Amino acid sequence: MNNRVLSGMRPTGEIHLGHLCGVIANWRKMQDESECFFFVADWHALTTDYAAPGNSPANADEMITSWLAAGIDAQRATLFIQSQVPEHAELHLLLSMICPLAKLMQLPTYKEQKENLNRDLDTYGFLGYPLLQSADILAYKPSQVPVGEDQLPHIEFTREIARRFNHLYGGGEGFVKQVKETLRALPAEARKTIERAYQAYRQDGEESALTLALAEIEQLGLSTKTQAVLRGYCAYDAEEILPLPDACLTPAAKLLGTDGRKMSKSYNNTIALSDEPSVIFKKIARMQTDPARKLRTDPGEPKNCPVWSLHEHFSEPATHQWVKKGCRSAGIGCVECKKKLADNINTVLQPIQQRRDEIERNGIVKDIIAAGNQRAQAVARETLQEVRHAMRLTVSV
Repeated sequence: MNNRVLSGMRPTGEIHLGHLCGVIANWRKMQDESECFFFVADWHALTTDYAAPGNSPANADEMITSWLAAGIDAQRATLFIQSQVPEHAELHLLLSMICPLAKLMQLPTYKEQKENLNRDLDTYGFLGYPLLQSADILAYKPSQVPVGEDQLPHIEFTREIARRFNHLYGGGEGFVKQVKETLRALPAEARKTIERAYQAYRQDGEESALTLALAEIEQLGLSTKTQAVLRGYCAYDAEEILPLPDACLTPAAKLLGTDGRKMSKSYNNTIALSDEPSVIFKKIARMQTDPARKLRTDPGEPKNCPVWSLHEHFSEPATHQWVKKGCRSAGIGCVECKKKLADNINTVLQPIQQRRDEIERNGIVKDIIAAGNQRAQAVARETLQEVRHAMRLTVSV
């Protein structure tokens, strides 16, 4: 398979420290290892905020500016806006023809958000957003999709949609002929391994045989298209038009907000990447600390203090030791601890804010978005052409 990654983020507010330590840190690593597509999911924002969409174009520009300032490189990753690549919408429409309605209603996030969000969500847009997410993913045929644990059911749903599509539209005489030609071109030993595995899996349901065959295919150094043919032959008896993506679980950053809950825009407890030093100090000064420290002379335990979770990410090991020793012995007060944290966060954010100012002065964001939209559309259009052809629809030229 290819080594491609796809991930997106809703433009619902400013990028904050939680994003920096979680999603963006992961993206920075991935852009050095994989072909990456990162997008602003502005259509997804409408699924829950359709009644108050806000200023979506400005929010999208703001978000990509923050990504660039935080270390995402437009030369190593394709940055684009979902709504500017209409192929997502058409693929979503075509996949909706084969999507079982019950599957959408069974997804846990559908029930949870309907219960927890105080707004009218009895719309198809909200019910169908996991399918739109599937279209976002499958349009680029990524090998990996980095997600949090709560999104794992959506990736499995995407894999089910891809399996169903391949089963319905990947067969036919043309595919059988293609398989025969591909097998004939393989080294004899590899061909025997794959054919034995096919028989064991298809006739006896041996999952281990399928695993062996897929591993053999991976090691042959074949083209992406040829690998897809052989994987489809082994696993589906059909062409793998839409490869199944794997979920890549993003390590959750244990980062608490200013109210002690998980840092989230929904809780209004964030520290934004654009916050000035005075703003950061005021936010941290209001944070609750270990309840045991009622007086300056009372000892405490850092693990019981939300301020400590931020120190773990933004302070050096020497400061960690200073905090733990001083807190447990009452050698330092909470005000001292918070001031040290604010200074360290500002040290981390200062170069990001400087890069942001430079990016805004150079006026390069719109050009980066335009180029990213174009690259993304070229890839998505190719997938859509294959899908249209498989579904016996007129293919544009």
